[in-house]
Amino acid sequence: MIIILKRTTTQEEKNQLIENIKTMGLTVKDAGSEERMVLGLIGDTAKIDITHMQAHHNVEKVMKVQEPFKLASRAFHPKNSILKIEGHEIGGGNLTIIAGPCSVESREQILTIAQSVKAAGAHILRGGAFKPRTSPYSFQGLGEKGLKLLKEAKELTGLPIITEAMSTEDFDLVESYTDIIQIGARNMQNFSLLKKAGKAKKPIMLKRGMSATIEEFLMSAEYIMASGNSQIVLCERGIRTFENYTRNTLDLATVIAVKELSHLPIIIDPSHATGKWHMVEPMSRAAVAVGADGIMVEVHNNPEKALSDGQQSLKPERFEKLVVSVGKVSDAIKDMVNYNGN
Repeated sequence: MIIILKRTTTQEEKNQLIENIKTMGLTVKDAGSEERMVLGLIGDTAKIDITHMQAHHNVEKVMKVQEPFKLASRAFHPKNSILKIEGHEIGGGNLTIIAGPCSVESREQILTIAQSVKAAGAHILRGGAFKPRTSPYSFQGLGEKGLKLLKEAKELTGLPIITEAMSTEDFDLVESYTDIIQIGARNMQNFSLLKKAGKAKKPIMLKRGMSATIEEFLMSAEYIMASGNSQIVLCERGIRTFENYTRNTLDLATVIAVKELSHLPIIIDPSHATGKWHMVEPMSRAAVAVGADGIMVEVHNNPEKALSDGQQSLKPERFEKLVVSVGKVSDAIKDMVNYNGN
């Protein structure tokens, strides 16, 4: 439920109304902006007599939020959320490029790739230290050693880093090293992990599960926000369909839907979505064209010998070409929007 207050409402009157609502066992979020004063009510809102609340002298309008995800809903938070990561902003019209290897394999490998993606224009470095693999016999990552190498790469390049936390057991360790904590597709509905992420001080990147609906995707974000962490960026990485030519099916309509339903920024992972390196650049351009706030791309200096996902990794020179290409699309879209706006 949302309560829109009249512009004449004083801060003291708003605080008093909030306290009265809290006595009913509800949580109240101040979702206002400079343009209007808005209160978001979370909990059993059946306790609220809408007619009675509408009659309050400070209330302009009372609205029910139909979506089950309240905090992630655009109704609660009309303005787009922006994540600030060490001077860089994700969302707000910015194009964020995240790049790096699927897995941290060695010091030479991660430092070489970090320097190349930095030079090409990446804003954030990705790399897996703990790797959830389909096969128990596949490379599982270097663990804390990988985290230390990522930190060294950050010190060398200045790029903030993102890496995945696989469980509640390794979460605190990952948080102590990284700037953004990734919750992978296989853990999108690991509710214990989501609640743990909700208590984190670091931003969270939440990947869509391979068989999840958009509502389920946003409800997982709601789990994190309900536990106290509103610093979330969503990531569409393809869903599982009957098609097997590509690794997954990239659902670009998700970007449009999320922009309509939620205020959270959303990026695209074309590497995992397609599983084929030659498709990554075209799908990156398409993602930017439909309004994605960024892309996350796998880059490897020697994909043929990569310990994981070499077939979908770009070589540094191809990544450099991609950055230029998506930048042109982004500029063209901005020019089109500005033209239509005039």
